[in-house]
Amino acid sequence: QVQLVESGGGLVQTGGSLNLSCLVSGARLDDYDMGWFRQAPGKEREGVSCFSTDSDGFRYDADSVKGRFTISEDYTKNTMYLLMTNLQPEEPAIYYCAQTYCTRRGPRPDFGHWGQGTQVTVSS
Repeated sequence: QVQLVESGGGLVQTGGSLNLSCLVSGARLDDYDMGWFRQAPGKEREGVSCFSTDSDGFRYDADSVKGRFTISEDYTKNTMYLLMTNLQPEEPAIYYCAQTYCTRRGPRPDFGHWGQGTQVTVSS
């Protein structure tokens, strides 16, 4: 049974940082491309970042997070990360990790397993 479990969310002040983790069990991290999504109340789900596990190593970051968020992976721990810096008041949301297909338009949401999400709150 494939499971993805996020952790690392919480409350941070504007301009602060958080490092989210996504532990994959029941599958290898490199079985599929991997990505992060977020959804705020009343807003559409947004693909934030993703990476391809193909040899091309393609990576995608949404324009809204470029230069501030960094997606990474540790295959020895079967874990993916999202380091978020300089968080802004408009970015509180539930952040989800998922198996995906990483494209130049962002991670595909309709591809694989998802985690349960972790809440990120930004105080001003």
